[in-house]
Amino acid sequence: MDRDFILELFSEFGPVTLRRMFSGYGVTADGVNFAMALRGGLIFRVVEQTGAKYEVEGSKPFQYDTKSKTSVWK
Repeated sequence: MDRDFILELFSEFGPVTLRRMFSGYGVTADGVNFAMALRGGLIFRVVEQTGAKYEVEGSKPFQYDTKSKTSVWK
């Protein structure tokens, strides 16, 4: 995802800023980093109140593999 696409995608949130993060961008609105655009996908920060809503929509937790294990962020 390129920078302009991400800014347009979140334009309804009001002013959004992007910061380079790993090989993608951290997405921030009103001083809160709420998402990361990485490898052509979006990873949203999940709090207790929103986790179940994401699962109902078919979203899964972010995970990555290391040499010794698979780490899952919940």
